[in-house]
Amino acid sequence: MSKITIRYQLVKDAKRFFEILNNPNFIYFSVTVNSIADEKKILKENPKRRKNNESWNYSILYDNQVVGGIGIRINQARKFTGEIGYFVDEKYWGKGITTEAVKLAEQEGFKKLGLTRIEILMQPKNKASEKVAIKNGYTKEGKLKKAIKDKNGIMKDAFLYAKVL
Repeated sequence: MSKITIRYQLVKDAKRFFEILNNPNFIYFSVTVNSIADEKKILKENPKRRKNNESWNYSILYDNQVVGGIGIRINQARKFTGEIGYFVDEKYWGKGITTEAVKLAEQEGFKKLGLTRIEILMQPKNKASEKVAIKNGYTKEGKLKKAIKDKNGIMKDAFLYAKVL
């Protein structure tokens, strides 16, 4: 069986992330990057984000190849709460990779970062993301009105799933 792991994102992941994120079929992931140079700038900030306990970003590896990214953004007002976000190359959709990556990131969040609550927000039409949350034992807590922006900057409703210790 193929092995799924996560590790801190590296600047050398920029080209791969740029390729994945610029797929026109990524309709639910709101992050857009205009160039590999811009992606490198973002990745170079990750150590500072970890030091400040703002976000913990990881690359998702499938058989040691970068296939996506996952991160935990720490709520700065309630530092015991984190929000997981993720993306995976379309070639790897439907293979359980994201489900496993969420499990690994969640372990980091609860055990290493001391979180007591982890949330996942997704647009209601994003059934794949909803499946990932459910498979990992997250509970649907409700629908938030105009809580997230889409790729075009338009405010969208979001389902809120959460897991608590």
